[in-house]
Amino acid sequence: MTKTDLGTETDMALNLVDLARFPISDLDSGEGAAFLKECQDHMDAHGWCNLDGFIRPDALTALEDEASNLLPGAEVLTIKRNIYQGAIDPSLPKDDPRRREYTHVATQLADDQLPSDTLVQQLYKSEILTEFVRRVQKKPVLYRCADEFQALNVVALYPGSWHAWHYDTTECTVTLLLKAAESGGHFAFLPNSRTDDTEDREAVDRVLAGDMSHAQKFDRGAGTFTLFRGGYSLHGVTEVFGESPRITAIMTYDEQESRVISDDINMRIYGKRVEKILSDRKAALAQR
Repeated sequence: MTKTDLGTETDMALNLVDLARFPISDLDSGEGAAFLKECQDHMDAHGWCNLDGFIRPDALTALEDEASNLLPGAEVLTIKRNIYQGAIDPSLPKDDPRRREYTHVATQLADDQLPSDTLVQQLYKSEILTEFVRRVQKKPVLYRCADEFQALNVVALYPGSWHAWHYDTTECTVTLLLKAAESGGHFAFLPNSRTDDTEDREAVDRVLAGDMSHAQKFDRGAGTFTLFRGGYSLHGVTEVFGESPRITAIMTYDEQESRVISDDINMRIYGKRVEKILSDRKAALAQR
């Protein structure tokens, strides 16, 4: 199936999502309202909502092929960061887990590397999908992230790699699994492990020490759409095994319409390419 075969609807969610099972285009009546309440209740009870088979099989093939064709142009990023993705707080004791940095290796396409006409970009920009995410998360308003690098990413974890523990830089994160790992590659997290003011340090420290007894972990098939509060739930991906990569689209939303992420964090996540973009931009501004 090609991009053309998927139709000409202005909102790509109508072409890609299995609306018979997941009626996200009408959430105010009948099956749609019941489905929305089910998602909201699950989010309230568990801190996440997992929709297996969210993407139609033919559309999933097109999305996976698209990602696989784009990934050869992606950088392999070795990312070293603490769980908060910011600078280390020097006031913390040297043995405090919050000072510790964790490393993972990922092949990653940032938002600026994903052309606007790609299916994954059009899905992310869907007003129907954004409204669905907003209502499941019970937000009065919700916007797609305004950051030029972080808004939408496609990430491939090749065998032998994993995604280190971290909090996202915005609260509302959605992941769409485009290709599952042959083995491993489980999504693992601590639902609602912190708020704006507090953090469950006992639970977080336990996980960072390797105790997974209180973390939630589950397998997902390709085409699964997962909503969770990434800014408030410590999470990561376990090691991938097999011969092929695990590929995920990461969609980021924010309650602030125009908020962008700091240059420091973006350079930590995206490395030399973004560092050069930001450095060249500052130099050009200085010459004006």
